[in-house]
Amino acid sequence: MSTNPYAPPKSVVADIETRADSPLLWNPNAAANWSLLFSPAFGAFLHMKNWEALGEPAKAAAAKAWAIAAVSILIALPLLVVLAPGMRVLQSLSSLLGIVLLISWYASSGRPQVRYVKERFGNSYPRRGWSAPLLIALAASFGYFIIVGILGALLAGMAAAGK
Repeated sequence: MSTNPYAPPKSVVADIETRADSPLLWNPNAAANWSLLFSPAFGAFLHMKNWEALGEPAKAAAAKAWAIAAVSILIALPLLVVLAPGMRVLQSLSSLLGIVLLISWYASSGRPQVRYVKERFGNSYPRRGWSAPLLIALAASFGYFIIVGILGALLAGMAAAGK
C-alpha cells in the first residue's frame, strides 16, 4: 500500500506559484515590522530590492523614492534643529513626522507588497537572510545617533557661548 489513508488531502492551487518559481525575497511583513525600529528607510529599501527581484521596476522605483524621502527627512530634521535652534516646535514635530512617515509608507507601499507576495506565493517562497540587513541597519543607526549627538553638543556649546 503506497498511500497513507491518514494523510491530509492534497490539492493543486493554480494561483499560487511553487517555491522553485519564486525569487529569493526578504519577508515583506518582517521588513515592515523592522521599520518600526530602523525607520521606513529600512523597509522601503528592502521592499525595493524585493520588487527588483520580482521583476517590478515601477514598484521598485516607488519604493526607492520612499527610501530616499525617509533618509532625507532623517538628515534634514537634525540639521534644521541645529540651524534654527529657536524653533522648539521642530523638536516636537519630529516625532509626529516620523510616525506619519511610517504610517504613510506602510499604507501606500509596504502593505501592497505584503499582499502581493502573500497572494502570489503564499508562505512558500525562498527567503533571504536577515543578518546582513540588520547588522547594516544597526551600524547605520549607531552612526546616525553619534552624528546627531555631536550636532546636539555643538548646539549646546553655541547656546552656552551666546549667553
